[in-house]
Amino acid sequence: MNDARLEADIFEDLRHLCQSPGYVHAIGFFCFRDNLIRFGDQLNSEAMESQHAPDRLLRTEIATLIGLMVQVPFDAAVPAPAQFQAYIDQTQALLKELHDSLSAGWLVGFRPSDGLMSISDPFSSGENLREPMFYAGESAYGFQYSAFAELKHAVDDGWLLEKKGFEIADAVRLAQALENILTERQMAQSKALRGLPPENWTMLPGFTFTLEEVLAVSDLDAKRAVAVLSAFTLPAEDRNSRFTGLNAFNATNAMPILHHGAGDYLLLQQYSLLESIYESPFFWMMGDPDYKAKALTHRGEFTETFAMQTLREVFGAGRVHQNVDIYHPNGQRLGEIDVLVVYGSRAIVVQAKSKRLTIEARSGNDRQLKRDFKLAVQSAADQAAMCAEAICNPANRLTHADGRPITINRGFRTVLPVCLVSDHYPALSFQVRQFLKSRTTDVIAEPLVTDIFALDVMGELLATPLHFLNYLTLRALFAEKFMASNELAMLGYHLGHNLWGDDEYTMMTLADDFSVGVDIAMLARRTGVPGEPTPKGILTRLRNKPLGRLVEQIEASEDPQMADLGLTFLQLGSETVAALNEGLEVIALRAKQTRRTHDMSLHFDGPSGGITIHCGHDLSRGAAERLMAHCELKKYSLKADRWHGLLVDPVTGTIHVGVGSTAPWSHNPALDELAGQLPQTAPVPWREAFKTPPKVGRNDPCPCGSGRKFKACCRS
Repeated sequence: MNDARLEADIFEDLRHLCQSPGYVHAIGFFCFRDNLIRFGDQLNSEAMESQHAPDRLLRTEIATLIGLMVQVPFDAAVPAPAQFQAYIDQTQALLKELHDSLSAGWLVGFRPSDGLMSISDPFSSGENLREPMFYAGESAYGFQYSAFAELKHAVDDGWLLEKKGFEIADAVRLAQALENILTERQMAQSKALRGLPPENWTMLPGFTFTLEEVLAVSDLDAKRAVAVLSAFTLPAEDRNSRFTGLNAFNATNAMPILHHGAGDYLLLQQYSLLESIYESPFFWMMGDPDYKAKALTHRGEFTETFAMQTLREVFGAGRVHQNVDIYHPNGQRLGEIDVLVVYGSRAIVVQAKSKRLTIEARSGNDRQLKRDFKLAVQSAADQAAMCAEAICNPANRLTHADGRPITINRGFRTVLPVCLVSDHYPALSFQVRQFLKSRTTDVIAEPLVTDIFALDVMGELLATPLHFLNYLTLRALFAEKFMASNELAMLGYHLGHNLWGDDEYTMMTLADDFSVGVDIAMLARRTGVPGEPTPKGILTRLRNKPLGRLVEQIEASEDPQMADLGLTFLQLGSETVAALNEGLEVIALRAKQTRRTHDMSLHFDGPSGGITIHCGHDLSRGAAERLMAHCELKKYSLKADRWHGLLVDPVTGTIHVGVGSTAPWSHNPALDELAGQLPQTAPVPWREAFKTPPKVGRNDPCPCGSGRKFKACCRS
C-alpha cells in the first residue's frame, strides 16, 4: 500500500510550520549553517564539504521557507530551545518528504515484469523534470552576478536613474556593503552565543542592518541608497500571495530584503540579492512599452559581447570575430554567427540566446517546457549547425557586420558549436539530453549548451587555446557518456581526471562535489580568498616538464597540424605523459653527451596516429628532411593515417621544426622494404629502452653539450 502523501499536502504543512511564532529564527539558523563556508588559514576541499552535506538545505529550499513565512506578519520572538529544535527537525523532515514526493515519478519508470526490469526515460516528462529544476542548484557564483550586473545594465543607467532613482553600480555597491556588514555581524553573533543562555540563542541579529550602517561603510548617496533599498525590499503589505507551490513566483526572490521593525531591515540570503540585481532590472524595463524593445536589444548585445570578450582573452583578438555574416556566391545572406573563433583547423561557432524558462514550464507543463526549450536552445543549435555547414563551404563569403571581408582558413577539421544562454536555466543539462535534436557530421561536432557563467569559468581556468579546445572537443565527443546536473561538475571532473570516456562504462553520472576544485579556484582568483588558484590535474601535470614546454610552443604556433598535435598531447593518459616526459629527458641527455641526434617514437591509440621526436644539435634543412622521411616510414609501417614529427634542440628544448603527414594510409610497395628495416618503437616506460648512461670520463665530451672535454668544462 502506497502511503506517500501528495505534494500539495506536504507544501501546506510546510506553510503552516513557516508561519509559526518565532520561526524566522529557525530560518536564520539554516542560513548561517548552510550558506557560510568556514575555513582556517586556507580554503580547501575539507572546508567545502559542508556545501555538499546531505542534510544541507539548498538556497532554493531556504527561499521557499522565506516565501512562506512572509505570507503572514512574522513574529520575531525567540522560541524556547525545545520549540526551536522542533522547528529545525520538522523543517528538515518536511523538506525531505517534499523531495521524495518530487522524485516519485522517477521510480515509476522502473517496473519489474516477469523477472525483468522495464526502464523508461525519467526525463521524458515535464513533471519529472521539476525535481532537477528545483534541486539542481545555482548556475552562477555570487561574485559573477555582482560583476555581470554592471556589464549587463550599465547601458540602461539612464532608464534606471529616471524610473528607479539609481544606477546599476549603486545597487552593486550597496550589496557589497551589506556583505561586509553582515559577514562581520554573523561572526560576532556566533561568538556572542557562547556567553548567552540557551533560551537566547539565535543568529537572527547577524542578518539585520539599518540604512545608516550602509551609508557609514559606503560612499553611496543617501537618496540613491534609499532608492535601491526600495527596489529590492518586499513591501510590508505584500503577502507573497502568488507563491502557491514550489514552482510558482516567489516575490522574496525578486525582493529579498525584508522590513524588520522600525527602521531595520533583514537580509537572510545575500545570494538572492545579487541574483535579483542581475535579473530584475530587465523585467522592470519590459514593463515600460516605450523601452521594451531597447531592453531586449541590450540584453542580446550583452550576451554576444560577453562571449566575444571572454574568447578573445583565451584565443587573442585576431582569432575571434563578432557578428559574422555568411553570403552565398549569388549574394543571398545565409545567416549570422554571433561569435566565430578560428584556431588552426578548428572553429568555434557561438550562437547566443536570451530566452528564459517560464514559470508555467517550471510547473511541469510539457508543451510549455518544450516551447521554451525550442526558443532558448533548439533555435540556437539549429542556427549554429546551419552556420557551421555554411562556413565549411569555401565558396561562401564571410564578412563583418560593416561589410569588411573576413579571410580565414576554411579547411576545418572540426567545427564546435556552442549555444549560450544569459540567465540561470534550471536543469539545463538534463533538458539538453532529453530534447535537443542536433545535426552533426564528421566535421561538425555535438553542440555544447551552457550559460555565460560557465563560459566565464572556462575562460578563467582553461585560459589557453589548446586547453579550451581540448575541453570542448572531449565534451562533444563524450556528450552521451557523462551526465551531471551542471557544467561546473563536468569541468571539475575534466580538470582533475581528463574528460575521457572509458569503453568500460556506458555512462558516468558525476556528483556535484566534483566542482569543489573549481569553486576554490574561482573564489581564490576573484575574491582573494586564500586557496589553490589552479585545481590539481591536467592543468598542473605538465608544469615545468619537457612535454609542457613543447605544448607551450605549440600553442604559440599558427600551424594547424601543430594544434592537432598539441590536443593529442593534452588527451594522453597520465602514465603515457609521465613516460613521454621521461623519454624526452633521456634523449636530450643522450644528444648532449654524444653530440648526435637521438629519437623516440610513440604510436597513439585511435585516429591520432603517432609522433616521432628527433633531438639533436643538427638543425639544418637536411635534419628536417630526415625527420619527415622518418615520419613517413613510421606512419606507413604502423598503417596510421596521421603522423607528426618534431625536431627539438636538446639544450633549450626549443622546437625548430614541426612536420606532419595527414594523408590516409595506402599501400605502397616501394615503402614495404624500407619500413621493414625500421627498429621497433621503444617500449614504455622509456627506462626499459634507455639504460642509465655510464660514468663520464675525464676526456669524454662534457654532458652539458658544450663540445669541450669533461675535464675542461663541468668537472671543475
